[in-house]
Amino acid sequence: MGKQEKIVTMFNDIAGTYDVANRVLSMGIDKSWRNKACNKTFELYNQKEIEKVVDVACGTGDMIMFWKQIAKENSITLKNIIGIDPSVGMMDVGKKKLPDVEFIEAFATDMPLEDESTDIISISYGIRNVVERQEAFDEFARALKKGGLVVISEFTKNEKTNPLDYLTDFYMNKILPTLGGLISRNKEAYTYLPNSIDEFLTKDNLCKELKQAGLEPVHVKSFSMNISTLIIARKL
Repeated sequence: MGKQEKIVTMFNDIAGTYDVANRVLSMGIDKSWRNKACNKTFELYNQKEIEKVVDVACGTGDMIMFWKQIAKENSITLKNIIGIDPSVGMMDVGKKKLPDVEFIEAFATDMPLEDESTDIISISYGIRNVVERQEAFDEFARALKKGGLVVISEFTKNEKTNPLDYLTDFYMNKILPTLGGLISRNKEAYTYLPNSIDEFLTKDNLCKELKQAGLEPVHVKSFSMNISTLIIARKL
């Protein structure tokens, strides 16, 4: 079993408790991070009618709910929203929450989407689980319309420059695996999560990789002591 397959198996195992664990581990702050991502994207895209939004590594459909809600609040018509994930277990939970949404089993590197067919592609706290990251960005660029946006929210590696950085590090490496393990009864999965934020997962590196794929970063911002970073890039 390859690394990517192992990751999928792990997410299938923790699917049932994933939503609860996420809210507890981020102390609910991830809601504000997701809100900001959606609002900023709609502001930058600046269209009242959007043909297609695709949420990659959609998991249990959390981000899809935010896209739908924030679109409504901004009086934006979302014609079609699709969730893509290689974990069937996670998407089964999503289908129960969002019976009207189409969920597709696929990897980020090989999506069954037509060329230049998509307005917005989002991936929230999932790019660290994509082994072939550059291939995924190339695939996003292929599927996006010209001027379309990629929206990445992710935990990123930071230089430790002040005491808060060490506190964040302690939380991610010690508290998160223990709490997540208790909730999901799978400590291995939650030990993997902080470990998956590898040394290449920095703001600068992500921006460089996006540019290589022809995606120009237009908005880069970190939140909550730099735990979470939002990068929005436009297809040139």
